[in-house]
Amino acid sequence: MNLLVFLYKTKAMRQLTVTIPDDFYETFINFFKHVPEVSIDDENICEVPLWQQEMVLERIKNAKPEDYVDARASLKKIKDKYGF
Repeated sequence: MNLLVFLYKTKAMRQLTVTIPDDFYETFINFFKHVPEVSIDDENICEVPLWQQEMVLERIKNAKPEDYVDARASLKKIKDKYGF
């Protein structure tokens, strides 16, 4: 899990990005909540759930060459069909 912690100083601001295990998350957050002038931005905008990551990896592992589609050819078909 990535976490953004802002440490504010009077003249400068520093930004820290931390990757920590999920089971340590609460302890980490509770520690920084008590530090003065710290802002925690805990937005996981693009976080993909673990079950979905596992499903994609399994599909990639089991895929055969004939399962793949050429991206350029697919985009050309869409452009031709819809006029994009």
